[in-house]
Amino acid sequence: MADEVIITARNNGPYHIKGSFCIVTQGGRELPVEGDQAWLCRCGHSLNKPFCDGSHKRVEFDNNLDAPPPVEADRSP
Repeated sequence: MADEVIITARNNGPYHIKGSFCIVTQGGRELPVEGDQAWLCRCGHSLNKPFCDGSHKRVEFDNNLDAPPPVEADRSP
């Protein structure tokens, strides 16, 4: 699919966006993106927001996105 966009949240790191997309600020300004990929900051420490600059490594950003296993509902009467 040519118009497919995939957004992957990386454990302890940035969002990785791949595909045909644009990034627009709240004020409506389009930010330049080279190529078909971008990495967006999740740790809040990038000096190049909204793009990732690797600061998550320096600040030891810890945010594991793996979902926990489902919890069995109590089925007692």
